[in-house]
Amino acid sequence: MNTSFLTDGGGMHAWAIATAAAVAAGCGLVGTLLVVRRMSLLGDAISHAVLPGIVVAVLAGGRPGSPLVLVGAVAAALLTVWLTQLFRTEGGLAEDAGAGVAFTTLFALGVVMVTAAASRIDLDPACVLHGVLELVPFDTLPVLGVEVPRAFLTAMLVFIGLSVAALATWKLQVFTAFDPGAALAAGVPVAAVTTGLLAATALATVAGFEAVGSILVVAMLVVPAATAELLTQRLHRIAMLAILLGVVSAVIGYLAAWWCNTSAAGMIAVVLGGQYLLGILLAPDDGLVARLCSRSWFAWRVACEDRLAACWRVEENLTRGEAASPARRPKVGERLADWWLASTGRMTRGPQGWTLTARGREQADTVVRSHRLWEAWLGRHANVPLDHLHPPAEWIEHHLGAEVRRRIEVEVGMAEVGMRASDPHGRTIPPEP
Repeated sequence: MNTSFLTDGGGMHAWAIATAAAVAAGCGLVGTLLVVRRMSLLGDAISHAVLPGIVVAVLAGGRPGSPLVLVGAVAAALLTVWLTQLFRTEGGLAEDAGAGVAFTTLFALGVVMVTAAASRIDLDPACVLHGVLELVPFDTLPVLGVEVPRAFLTAMLVFIGLSVAALATWKLQVFTAFDPGAALAAGVPVAAVTTGLLAATALATVAGFEAVGSILVVAMLVVPAATAELLTQRLHRIAMLAILLGVVSAVIGYLAAWWCNTSAAGMIAVVLGGQYLLGILLAPDDGLVARLCSRSWFAWRVACEDRLAACWRVEENLTRGEAASPARRPKVGERLADWWLASTGRMTRGPQGWTLTARGREQADTVVRSHRLWEAWLGRHANVPLDHLHPPAEWIEHHLGAEVRRRIEVEVGMAEVGMRASDPHGRTIPPEP
């Protein structure tokens, strides 16, 4: 891709990307705490409900990004929270329903106010939704002799302020997020911490409102943190990863929008959604790929252990002089398991069929021991017929560890009669390898 366009026109595209990245960083930091505290809907409500506060501040003489507008936005955010609690306590609405009523009403009121005062304020109802990121570089302020977009300055100052506040209150935020009851009992001002978080949400929202609009602000508040939560467990790592994901999505989304000649804000939101889908697929613990690999590996281990146990029982029957079971054609999975066990030195093939090596017999002893110990436990403690003991034991034999086997051994009385105890079918339970 030809990237010379980034420096064309005084670097206007580069400044637009930098502004989107700064907004994403601030939203990612605040959004981490919102997502962890399960307050994402309230963040969504605030990002919409600040509109009437912004309009009132602009009508009072402020301009987007000015301190007066930030104060108006914070006031509208706190009004949203108060109305949500009022609808819950006095109207009997659930908190999510109350938040939905509050923010839709305030957002609609803001749209009406923008439309009614369109000739007196510099706010476009269409830009409220998707922003004007492409036009950000045209509204600049001189900084050390360099014309810097005002939206970028606002977003960076807000991000720096939020970072300082997060570092100063991080322990309180973590304590409140994971155990608010214990935090309250320990004397932590939970209400003040929550109010501060909501005020920070309002600041992050206003910092990006003009540039990216309400839709992308919601996406930047929620999606990077939700994606990061899939990939790591430590809160500070979630916050750093959410900031990184937001910045990367801003860069990729803007470049993709330029390439496709479409809305930059919309494309950035699409990239954020794509990141979340990748997180669902590739999360190390709960991702679809990880779970598929885990299940596949368990199924393969079960197949190999079943083949070892089957070979062990054939050898046991031959030792007892019993007739072998009728031979059947092994399935594809069983043949693959036989090949793998032979290649790893646990089984060998002779004239009479498969036999266990010393290593394979040790593993087979463990599987058969688990199986027959569980049958013995069921035979003693559960009223299960003999012909019903095998299926549950065949499942549990792949899950019992050494500690559990020792406990079962004590419960079925093997510690008293020695290691020659038998299962309910009269078969010897092999000793622990």
